[in-house]
Amino acid sequence: MDRFIDSAVEQFARDHTEPETDLYIRLREETYREMKSPQMQVDIIEGRFLKMLVRLTGSRRVLELGMFTGYSALMMAEGLPEDGRLITCEIDPKAEAIARRYFSESPHGSKITIRMGPALDTIKTLAGPLDLIFIDADKPNYVKYYEACLPLLKPGGLVVADNVLWSGKVLHPNDANDHAIVAFDRVIQSDSRVENVCLTVRDGMMLAWKRK
Repeated sequence: MDRFIDSAVEQFARDHTEPETDLYIRLREETYREMKSPQMQVDIIEGRFLKMLVRLTGSRRVLELGMFTGYSALMMAEGLPEDGRLITCEIDPKAEAIARRYFSESPHGSKITIRMGPALDTIKTLAGPLDLIFIDADKPNYVKYYEACLPLLKPGGLVVADNVLWSGKVLHPNDANDHAIVAFDRVIQSDSRVENVCLTVRDGMMLAWKRK
């Protein structure tokens, strides 16, 4: 992710957010050592925000599209009650292996089920209602993920999508990923089924609440 928020301001925000535990520090460090695109991992601010959203919405069933090495899944699992469940989708076996090791270390890891393979295929096997859906996978499929997931979301449920400002490239889209994010943002903005707010958290987060 290209930095487009003032680094000093971002660090101030990080310094005034509940700090990471040792497990998350080690997960982050290993991700940056071992993975080709470690910037895909959510940071502490976004992770804590996701956990807070799970708690505030009283979510019990969460779907994540794009697990990567598991930082966001673990954070959201921490916010779930003991009988809460999170299904997370991933296609990279190297990322899966790292995630599974850290999930096994956490008392919240047992709440997480990993589904390997194309997320659109996994979605077809799921039954609702879901309480919260986090979209953070390949950008060209964002609209397809949203349309496939929304029927599974309960009325009053929440869709959260990452990277919706795309390092500011939404202002002057150039490549396929840029245009895909702009298209997704437009779809949400024009969808009467939801109420939405686009936030300037890290690389941009879209919240869409499904109308009752």
